[in-house]
Amino acid sequence: MTSLAAIFDMDGLLIDSEPFWAKAERMVFSSMGVELSDSLCRQTAAMTTREVTEFWYRRFPWKRKSIEDVENDVIDCVDELIRRHGKPMPGAKQIVDSFHRRNYRVGLSTNSPYRLINTVLEKLDIAQCFHGISSSEHVERRKPDPAVYLSTLQKLKVKPEHCVAFEDSASGVKAAKAAGIKTIAVPPAYNFDNPDYSLADRKWRSLHEFTKETL
Repeated sequence: MTSLAAIFDMDGLLIDSEPFWAKAERMVFSSMGVELSDSLCRQTAAMTTREVTEFWYRRFPWKRKSIEDVENDVIDCVDELIRRHGKPMPGAKQIVDSFHRRNYRVGLSTNSPYRLINTVLEKLDIAQCFHGISSSEHVERRKPDPAVYLSTLQKLKVKPEHCVAFEDSASGVKAAKAAGIKTIAVPPAYNFDNPDYSLADRKWRSLHEFTKETL
C-alpha cells in the first residue's frame, strides 16, 4: 500500500508564535544596545535566528557576548514564552489529529531552531502524531530552498506526489512546491491577497477549512 503524508510548517501555522519572536528579539537585542526600528525589523521577518542576530550585529556591534550567545538568548526567550503562553492556531490540533487517525505519515518542516520543535509539539499535545521532523538548522539552505522539505520526505519515506504540505508563508510555499509537493497556503489575514501565494494549489483563511473532501 502506498504511504500518504502531510507535512506542516510550524510558526504561524500550527502555533501563534510570531509575536513571541518579535518580543524576544526586541528584549534581547535592546539589552545589547541595538536600536530597533519597525522598518528594519520588517527586513528580518523571513530570516533564521542566526541571520537576524548577524543582521543586528552588523549595524550595532556589541562586545559583551558572542553572536552565538545572543542568538541562544533569543531562542531561550521564545522557548519560555511558548511554554507559558503558547496557543494553537485555529484548527491546528484538529487537522494534525485527523491525518494521524487516517494513518497518514505526518511530518514537520520549519525554519525554526530544532530545539523549539519539541517545545511546540508538547505544548500543543500533538508530539505523538509526528513521524518525521526537520529544521533548516540541519540542512544546507533554509526555505524558500526545498532542502528542509526533502529532508522530511526522506524521513517519512514517502514520495512528494503522495504528500500535501501546509504553509503560512510565501517562502514556505515556494519551498514545498520546489520539492514537488502539492501545497495549501494559509496566509495571515493581512497578507492573504499577496500574489506571492499564487504558487499554492489552494489557499485557505484558516486550517478550519479542512474537511474530509480535502483528502
